[in-house]
Amino acid sequence: MIADWNGRERCVILGEYLLEHQSTVRSAAQVFGISKSTVHKDVTQSLRHVNKALYIEVRELLQKNKQERHLRGGEATRQKYSEMHGESK
Repeated sequence: MIADWNGRERCVILGEYLLEHQSTVRSAAQVFGISKSTVHKDVTQSLRHVNKALYIEVRELLQKNKQERHLRGGEATRQKYSEMHGESK
């Protein structure tokens, strides 16, 4: 997939993807076939030096995701146990 990026900085492409899809680092890593660590490093360190405005927007999204993380985890656990016990929504 890197060959398709036509010389654009990987950090910019990842940042734009995160914002466009309101995505998490984990899901972006899966889409691009790279590690979560690579995505996180690109959008928190490299992007700052390449595109400051995009970096600020991505930083806000990452902060929002961090604040909501416990909600997503709780919902996943609730669904898991509902399925185990044959309950539905």
